[in-house]
Amino acid sequence: MKNVADFIIRFGQWLDTEGKPTRALPEFAQDPGEVERMYRMMTLCRLFDAKAVNLQRTGRLGTYAPCTGHEATHVGVGAAMQPEDVLCPVYREYGTQLWRGVTLTEILVYWGGDERGTDFAGPRQDFPWCVPIASQTPIAAGVAMAFKVRGEPRCAVAYIGDGGTSEGAFYEAMNAAGAQKLPVVFVVVNNGWAISVPVAAQTAAQTLAQKAIAAGIPGVQVDGNDVIGVRAVMEEALVRARRGGGPTVVETLTYRLSDHTTADDATRYRPAGELEAAWLREPLVRTRRYLESLGAWDDAREQALRSDCAAQIDAAVQAYQATPKDSTDAMFDHLFANPPEALEEQKDTARRWAAPRGTGH
Repeated sequence: MKNVADFIIRFGQWLDTEGKPTRALPEFAQDPGEVERMYRMMTLCRLFDAKAVNLQRTGRLGTYAPCTGHEATHVGVGAAMQPEDVLCPVYREYGTQLWRGVTLTEILVYWGGDERGTDFAGPRQDFPWCVPIASQTPIAAGVAMAFKVRGEPRCAVAYIGDGGTSEGAFYEAMNAAGAQKLPVVFVVVNNGWAISVPVAAQTAAQTLAQKAIAAGIPGVQVDGNDVIGVRAVMEEALVRARRGGGPTVVETLTYRLSDHTTADDATRYRPAGELEAAWLREPLVRTRRYLESLGAWDDAREQALRSDCAAQIDAAVQAYQATPKDSTDAMFDHLFANPPEALEEQKDTARRWAAPRGTGH
């Protein structure tokens, strides 16, 4: 038999775990101010994450999906995107969203149970958080199709987790994007675990990036804890898409340094020692060390940054806690032009249960 197809999945890394360059760095990485900008956002995400978990543990926030460990991937993707691009996230890509103009308060409002948090003040065309697994990927393909039909030099970016790549919607989205050469990038955040299921139990594939091959599109792997690497790979994929080259799947290798959500307890299924080993590869330390090697960072700047982040977070928490509760009617708005009778009954029941005791309503 003859060989009819071959493929190679390339892995990219620009900064190692010690923050030392492993290859020639892209132009943006040689600008200390630009690297500092990314590091500042990564630090804000890390500190905000801790605060949000504390709010949930004290009953002031609903179930929350932490992003600790993903900061380099999220910020690298956000920094590579153009303002006119459209993001289709999952439910923890805060670094990308903050970079694009979503506010800390909006994130808290959403996880506090209020959908008004998805009415983003900044990126008006970006999509809200998506909880049904992989359903955001066909949406991104559809957005990219609109860009192509209109002749707009814009791209859609869809996030998906390692577990989500086992969903049919992911394959359907890739297939449509490949067949139509759509300007979309699918970012697979491979953090090792789909809640309690390890990647090895999800697929026999050596990489998740190679799933792109079946759709006839390129797949590439990158160190997801290397913010320079993620941004470099994403910039290349986005430029290619804008020029009509079609979609790309970018698999970022990182690790979930927290529980899947605040409703999860990862100690019940993660092997002992795995988390400790992952902390040695985490993204903030290597980025800081690189800045230090440029003479652009020191302990005083670090302390000032953390104080500034704490002030931003405290202000966001105050704004969140001062946000008036929405009416229960909001659950029923925008569903039907003419709501069915059963829904009207539910709306009335919700009003009665939400009314303060003793009001007679």
